[in-house]
Amino acid sequence: MELLLALAVALVAGLLIGMERGWHERSGAEGSRIAGIRTFGLVGLLGGLWALVAEQLGEVLLGVAFGAFAILVIIAYAQAVSFRKDVGITTVVAMLVTFALGALAVRGYMGASAAVAVVTASLLSLKPVLHRWLRHLEPSELYGTLKLLLISVVLLPVLPNEGYGPWQALNPYAIWWLVVLIAGLSFAAYFAMKIGGTSKGVLLTSLLGGMVSSTAVTLSFSRMGKGGILYRLLAAGVIAASATMFPRILLEVLVVNRALLPDLLLPLGLMTVVAYGGACWLWFTRKRDNNVVEPPLRNPFELMPALQFALLLAAVMLLSRAFYAWLGEGGIYLLTVLSSIGDVDAIVLSLARMAQGELSHELAVRAIVLAAMVNTVVKGLLVFVIAGTKMAWRVAVVLLLALLAGGIPLLPGLLV
Repeated sequence: MELLLALAVALVAGLLIGMERGWHERSGAEGSRIAGIRTFGLVGLLGGLWALVAEQLGEVLLGVAFGAFAILVIIAYAQAVSFRKDVGITTVVAMLVTFALGALAVRGYMGASAAVAVVTASLLSLKPVLHRWLRHLEPSELYGTLKLLLISVVLLPVLPNEGYGPWQALNPYAIWWLVVLIAGLSFAAYFAMKIGGTSKGVLLTSLLGGMVSSTAVTLSFSRMGKGGILYRLLAAGVIAASATMFPRILLEVLVVNRALLPDLLLPLGLMTVVAYGGACWLWFTRKRDNNVVEPPLRNPFELMPALQFALLLAAVMLLSRAFYAWLGEGGIYLLTVLSSIGDVDAIVLSLARMAQGELSHELAVRAIVLAAMVNTVVKGLLVFVIAGTKMAWRVAVVLLLALLAGGIPLLPGLLV
């Protein structure tokens, strides 16, 4: 029964891929196709039978069978090219994959065979979508993708995973892994905005741009609101971007040191709810306008900012150990305030890592919340300086309420 089940999986895998190929070429004349649903089903079954025969007569036989089948498919493809003048080899490759999936199922990997068959059929059916993405892909986005893969897949695994320098605070692997984490978040948010389009306006830009840099969104929207146009809408966008920073901090902590997450959920969660609530109120009470706001970020990934963030992160990690060794808890708070004026990611990641060792969880939690509060205050000041009071007081009221909500859960620990 197990053998029959494996052969059935091999057959179904071929039928699934053949169904997609047959539907894709359904408009072709009878006999003009290299293979249809029946042929693909038989190819999957053929791969399974040859794998079964090779178990008894020698493994080399399976390779010979695959080579002979490949030659047969290539001959059929050559004849089809001369008949249809179509040089695409997708169907040929799909047939070779189907043969391999049939053999894989009989060799005991039925789950893997079925999963790959589904992925293959899905990939084949996505041709219009993938081609449309390629047509809209800009050179900077392609280069950004390759650079991100370079720093993550190629560079990260070869870095040493041990501490260097004073207090062994500098771990090249850990520092670069955190750089990849932040770059990956920014990359995902950029393409989410790209796919969603700018027609969603301020709201989409705020929510997704806040995952990249809420400070960048604040600067961009503050400049737009300087003339007093759409100030209520842009104020809602600034608040939504600031609110998105809090879940981003939770995500970073979850990845680096999830033990801190239970104590951070309440203060950062309250700030998120209050800030989003204020943004929604401003959003739904605004004057309707069809103006479209372009996303503030133009490039999904650049290598130089990643290197700069790596240097900043290394400096913050080193200074965190130094301030804690020299000044105790007060040094941590001082560095947190100074670091979070411009960016919270470096200090949050550093504190989360330190809490795995010498830094207490309570101190790390208070410092991370403090970093979020200081950065939020800085964004409010930026709106006041750049956009003026008409937009700034709306932002200030909501952000102040959010900060008060986040600070209340920390009061018992501070009073003890």
